[in-house]
Amino acid sequence: MARVVGCDGDRTPETRMYSMSAISQDVSSAGMSAAIEANWNATFSLVGSSPITELHDAPDLRWYTTPKVPFPLFNHVYFMRVPREDGMDHRIEEVKQHFASHEVPFMWSVGPFTRPSDQGTRLEAHGLAHADDLPGMAVDLQALNEDILFPSELAIERVSDAEMLKNYIEVLRIGFEMPEFTSEGFFEMCSAIGLTEQSPLRNYVGRLDGGEVLSTASLALTAGVTGIYNVATLPKARRQGLGAATTLAALREARQLGYRIGVLQSSAMGLNVYRGLGFEQYSTYSIYVGTELE
Repeated sequence: MARVVGCDGDRTPETRMYSMSAISQDVSSAGMSAAIEANWNATFSLVGSSPITELHDAPDLRWYTTPKVPFPLFNHVYFMRVPREDGMDHRIEEVKQHFASHEVPFMWSVGPFTRPSDQGTRLEAHGLAHADDLPGMAVDLQALNEDILFPSELAIERVSDAEMLKNYIEVLRIGFEMPEFTSEGFFEMCSAIGLTEQSPLRNYVGRLDGGEVLSTASLALTAGVTGIYNVATLPKARRQGLGAATTLAALREARQLGYRIGVLQSSAMGLNVYRGLGFEQYSTYSIYVGTELE
């Protein structure tokens, strides 16, 4: 089993949605921003289900490490809310040293509810490099734009067994240009979270005329909202609307399950696709990376 270090403790008002099971109906700007954050935190905590991952889940600092998978996505600090006077710089160094002891590169996310607010500057002072800025986006599922073009022969299925999962992972890995060794990490994580109707993570694949898997998307039903993750299309099949169609199919299923809000963090490549579906930006998540090894 995965090792979990720390405990839930008391949540701050901004992150209380982290453990909520009630479906959120708050589509105000503040509600959308809170929904994006809540789903982000709850979804990344699912990574700790993997038997090869160690999850550190304290009220003020949440992160995980996967020693067997030396890739930043599998070694990630995804939440920090530490008072300025509470030795934040010391905490940063402690976490850095933990990743260094396992000789893995890592990523550190800074979002709108991160405290202190100058955490990005502090991370750079500790040797991390700013890698990307991801728009935090949300949509009212009752107002989705469903008038999108895609091939009529596209069939979208939910991943329900190990063989389909392997096909899903291969497209995801190639689409995001990740090394082959990351496949093990994805397989262990998705298998541990589960492939049943009760799983909070649902994975989808798209095929043309019943052929090979060409597109993927994942739906994270966490914190009372639904998050879109892992949208990828094989390079040879891009610019046909497959990614948008696979994403739309996942969002429709979430709506059928009673969810009101869809959220995601967009790459530059996917930004216009998500805007076309009706998503709007409410926040920004900055990604920093560290590569120091002992």
